[in-house]
Amino acid sequence: MNLVSIIAKPEITITKNPYLVSSPLLFFSNKTKSETSIPRVLFSSMSYNKELAAAKKAVSLAARLCQKMQKAILQSDVQSKSDKSPVTVADYGSQALVSYALQRELPSEQFSLVAEEDSEDLLKDGGQETLERITKLVNDILASDGSYSDCTLSTEDIVKAIDCGKSEGGSRGRHWVLDPIDGTKGFLRGNQYAIALALLDEGTVVLGVLACPNLPLTSIAGGSQHSLPGEVGCLFFSVVGGGTYMQPLDSSSAVKVQVNATDNPEEASLFESYEAAHSMHDLSSSIVKKLGVKAPPVRIDSQAKYGALSRGDGVIYLRFPHKGYREKIWDHAAGCIVVSEAGGLVTDVAGNPLDFSKGRYLDLDTGIIVTNQKLMPSLLKAVRESIEEKASSL
Repeated sequence: MNLVSIIAKPEITITKNPYLVSSPLLFFSNKTKSETSIPRVLFSSMSYNKELAAAKKAVSLAARLCQKMQKAILQSDVQSKSDKSPVTVADYGSQALVSYALQRELPSEQFSLVAEEDSEDLLKDGGQETLERITKLVNDILASDGSYSDCTLSTEDIVKAIDCGKSEGGSRGRHWVLDPIDGTKGFLRGNQYAIALALLDEGTVVLGVLACPNLPLTSIAGGSQHSLPGEVGCLFFSVVGGGTYMQPLDSSSAVKVQVNATDNPEEASLFESYEAAHSMHDLSSSIVKKLGVKAPPVRIDSQAKYGALSRGDGVIYLRFPHKGYREKIWDHAAGCIVVSEAGGLVTDVAGNPLDFSKGRYLDLDTGIIVTNQKLMPSLLKAVRESIEEKASSL
């Protein structure tokens, strides 16, 4: 594996405030971003207030749908994402809800959505039953919300809403980026998953909302994927230049969050994908060993890792997909801004910010590195050395 040379970025000090800081909802500071962070273009956080409100509403509705379907899954013997399984219904239903809600809340804007699903399988022979289940579920969720109680969508409306997600994105204009259920296997197991929504403006991620219905409200640092009822359900949201906030899914009381700013690897912990098929755990282990991390890895499904990191639960997230895998922008866009606005850095293995302007896929084939600004130079060095050692041993 060839690795571009890494240029260490200058260390940037992060004030060691408590990770959760009370703050009024939607009142942001004019924080100056470092030269190592995205975006490359200056944006005003206040200019995205209506988009943020729409995104939070859309994602919250989708989370309600997913919670209902996960409960049904856990009461059944569903084990895979087959055409008529509850997880398929939840995936499509989540995308249809977010697509519909965004267009309803922002009617004057040209709508472009880059999303994971399309209606092709639903329109095949045998797909009608699944489509009808999706339509009923979406209408049930809309009816439960006071502002949408007058809405009844047809199967044709659902297909149109889902297929709005076929946009290619890119560097021009505005594009919403959605993963309707990130962490499908976690969703099936009753563990962590996320509904992840971001907004691209001229190729830059300027807004992100992460709903993590099973994430504990306090901390997941101990590695538990389960919590008692009433103690889970987080909504993280960020606007460029405005910081990152977290609130319970069932409340509008938000607090500002910050990454753990430790510069001591022995105090750091590693987050990585729950499934070994999603990331090379052996490479991650080699890297953190070189860095001096003592704690065992915490394995979590989905972009819930980004949310947990943004509030200081852990310090490092490493992702090294197996050869041939292409990273999709919806798997990282929302999580990237949530961590970045909380004071962290998200880069490729060369220390470059992730580029979401190239279409539906990220233009990288090596890996993704997430940590605070103090540890990033030494972490990148450990990454480079471990990758070189792995390559020389082949």
